[in-house]
Amino acid sequence: MYVLNRNVTKAFFCLFFTTPFVVKAQNTTKKRKHEFYFSWGYNKEWYTHSNLKVSQPSIGNNYTLKQIKAHDHPGWDEGLFSKALSIPQYNYRLGYIIDRKKGWGVEINFDHTKYIISDQKAAITGTLNHKPVDSTVMFNQANGFSYFLNNGANFLLFNLTKRWNFYVDEKENVKLDFYAKAGIGPVIPHVENTLFGKSNDPHFQLGGWNVGLEGAIRATFFKYVYLEYANKLDYARYSGLKIYEGKARQGFGTYEMILNLGVTFPVGRRE
Repeated sequence: MYVLNRNVTKAFFCLFFTTPFVVKAQNTTKKRKHEFYFSWGYNKEWYTHSNLKVSQPSIGNNYTLKQIKAHDHPGWDEGLFSKALSIPQYNYRLGYIIDRKKGWGVEINFDHTKYIISDQKAAITGTLNHKPVDSTVMFNQANGFSYFLNNGANFLLFNLTKRWNFYVDEKENVKLDFYAKAGIGPVIPHVENTLFGKSNDPHFQLGGWNVGLEGAIRATFFKYVYLEYANKLDYARYSGLKIYEGKARQGFGTYEMILNLGVTFPVGRRE
C-alpha cells in the first residue's frame, strides 16, 4: 500500500507541474514568417512652384517659365462611383514583409496624380523666336497656353519599408501599425500641352525619376482587411517631355494625403 501511495503522489506532482507548460505549448500558434499585401485608394496633392524649361531649336525657342503654379484634379470628389475607378487620382500598393518579427519589407508604390498648370501671369526669360525675351505672359487656354500631366504625372516607387506594431487586441481582431517607407523610381507621365498656340500629340512616356518618403498608420481588422492613411513627400524630376517641335523639363515637389483599403495574407513557413 505504501508503494502504491508513493507512486500516486509522484504522478500527481508530475501532472501538476507539467500541465501548465503543456497547455502553454498547445496555445502558442506558430505564425508564418512573411506577409503579402495589396491596397487600392485615392489621393490629394499640393505641388511646389516649378520652373518649366522649354527647348524648341527648330523655331528658335529656348526659354523658361518661372515659378509656375499648378494644382491637382482629385476626381473622387465629383462622384467616385459614377465613373471608372481608375479615372480619379488613385493609387495602389503591392508589398511583401520579408521578416514579420523585425518588420522589414519591400513595396511597389504607384500614385496616379494629376498635374495641371494653373491660369496665371507667368514670367518668361530666355530666347523666343530667335530673340531675347524677359517679360510675362498670361498662361491660360484663351491665350494659347495649357499644360497637363492630367492623365497622370504618375509616380512609381520601389520602396524599402519598416513596420512597428503599437497595438493588438487579445484575439488579434484589431491591430494598429505604423509604416515608414522610402524609395526611388521612374515617372511615367501622360504629356499634353499647348504653348503659344502650338500643341503636341498627347502621349505617355518614360519621363524622368522621383524619390519619396511616406509615413502611414494602418488599422487591420480580423487579421486580413486593413485601412491605411498616409502622408507622403515626393520630388519628381521630369526631362525630355515631348512638346511641339521640342522638349520640356521641370522638377517639383509634392505633398500627398492618401487613403487606402487593402488585404493582407501571411505566407511562408511557420516559426
